[in-house]
Amino acid sequence: MDIKLKENERIDDLGIKNLKIIQNKEGFCFGIDAVLLSNFAQNIKKDSKVLDLGTGTGIISILLCGKTQLKKITGIEVQEEVYDMACRSAKLNNLEDRFEIINENIFENNCFDVIVTNPPYKKQNTGVINEDKKKIISRHEILADLEGFIKISSKMLKDKGEFYMVHRPERMVDIFSLMRKYKIEPKEVRLVFSNEKNPPKMVLIKGVRNGGQYLKFRENLYIYNEDGSYTDEILKIYGI
Repeated sequence: MDIKLKENERIDDLGIKNLKIIQNKEGFCFGIDAVLLSNFAQNIKKDSKVLDLGTGTGIISILLCGKTQLKKITGIEVQEEVYDMACRSAKLNNLEDRFEIINENIFENNCFDVIVTNPPYKKQNTGVINEDKKKIISRHEILADLEGFIKISSKMLKDKGEFYMVHRPERMVDIFSLMRKYKIEPKEVRLVFSNEKNPPKMVLIKGVRNGGQYLKFRENLYIYNEDGSYTDEILKIYGI
């Protein structure tokens, strides 16, 4: 399919079912966090109505289309340029019927069975601020903060709807507190480590709206072996 690329854009192969994605090398490109979140959420039932909140270039939705039998997933992305890349990636992969992208904040109450989200990790005015506006918005809580993502998710989820998020371990207290505040009960947690010698760098969280109070910690996930090679589980996740 002939898809026109804009300045500084490239097409990357995702290594699963010939899926590809358009990215801007001068903007924010997806990382392993999106790959791990799509794997963490891959047991979503195929008839579920799914929302990718803050879809960015559409990486999580595209991966879920490859890893699951989902009939439909909707992505919301307010940055127009990034939205345009996601639309062209959906077309590139012939996913227009399964992956719908919306370029505005449309929030309907209690209408989704599942929400997946990879929100900005850093609080506004913290950390090293990248000069590129798109990268700042992707990494810092500029357009919406953590509470905003969780509050909106609670409103849009059906009763007993599932919530999947990837974030940083240092924000776990905030995350759990806000999830409880907005009636999304934390149900599963999985910590992600670079290797066995370093502290966790990511946390994968599943919650259920109005779910019972029971939290399960899944086994740790390690990205690298001692020699710097990928672990067997990471190779499996990447389909290598």
